[in-house]
Amino acid sequence: MVCHRCKLAVESELQKAGLTPVNIELGEVSIAEDRIEKDTLQQLQHSLQQLGFELLDDKKQKLIEQIKTFIIQLVHYNDEPLKKKYSQLIQEHLRHDYSYLSNLFSEVEGITIEQYIIHQKIEKVKELLVYDELSLNEIAFQLNYSSAAHVSAQFKKVTGLTPSEFKKLSSGHRKPLDKI
Repeated sequence: MVCHRCKLAVESELQKAGLTPVNIELGEVSIAEDRIEKDTLQQLQHSLQQLGFELLDDKKQKLIEQIKTFIIQLVHYNDEPLKKKYSQLIQEHLRHDYSYLSNLFSEVEGITIEQYIIHQKIEKVKELLVYDELSLNEIAFQLNYSSAAHVSAQFKKVTGLTPSEFKKLSSGHRKPLDKI
């Protein structure tokens, strides 16, 4: 789940299945029930799949989703400049050695955590460029880049366009966060 509407949709499906959601966060749900009947679980799984979600029961896959969710929160919903490196923040948040998390992520996703962070940051840059409220220097500062030149170079490498070319096109080359 990557937005408030997603949370509401999941909450609705849980309630339709007769379950009591206690806490719904990005990528994680807590319910009041201790046990769920097998047919209820299958029904819930089917209804969530119709909405583009899935239930994760594999521990490694859950860990991957926690990494993704945490990165999305840091890049898209955090307004404060980061005081630590992403690797430190991820390690502290998930309480696992970063090299383990990095190897697992690369093995399962086929890209590194660093590449995933870059793709998320570029999507945020696209969003901010479309809003046209901040300069490239301000965007660089907000997203913890060393300079506007660094943002511009990374943007061009990922999208094939410079930020100014993208702004001119402004035809919505953005991707949904969960499709990155």
